[in-house]
Amino acid sequence: MTNRVITFRNGHRVTVLDEGTDIDGPYLRLRHELPAPGRQAGPHWHPVLTEAWTVRQGALAFRIDGREITAGPGDTVRAAARTVHEFRSEAPDTVLDHEIRPPLRHLEMFTLWSALDRAGATTRSGVPRNPLALALLWEMQDGYLAGIPARLQRTVLGGLAAIARRTGYANRWTAPADSN
Repeated sequence: MTNRVITFRNGHRVTVLDEGTDIDGPYLRLRHELPAPGRQAGPHWHPVLTEAWTVRQGALAFRIDGREITAGPGDTVRAAARTVHEFRSEAPDTVLDHEIRPPLRHLEMFTLWSALDRAGATTRSGVPRNPLALALLWEMQDGYLAGIPARLQRTVLGGLAAIARRTGYANRWTAPADSN
């Protein structure tokens, strides 16, 4: 699976660098190429997984647990499990490495998001137009949006994701994806 590339209409490319298990457990390593500055992830948190981003080129601005962090080439920023985090690219042609531990369904999330995006099923900002698609993405991110009670998200978005699976809507988007 190494070097699989997932693409988005805006030129964002996600390359799978490596996945496996080491002494610290399962991991997924991705490289993101972000052609234009902009929001990459709004405020959210994960109950189990941790993330680390290493800037290779360009600049990123993070807010992690309320703390503002600006990262440039060579800088690594981490978000522990249960920590609210968000980030945006600050420079054109930003390149970063992204490590997720354990990866859970993050690769599936990027694959689904790309399929939705390439089909024109997302807004300019990348938000799915269909609430069922939004719920599937929410479920695959293995986390919660900040500021909205987790129980409410599980009820509403989890319920919509279940409907997407029961009605066959999920199969339209989650069939084996091509490698762009």
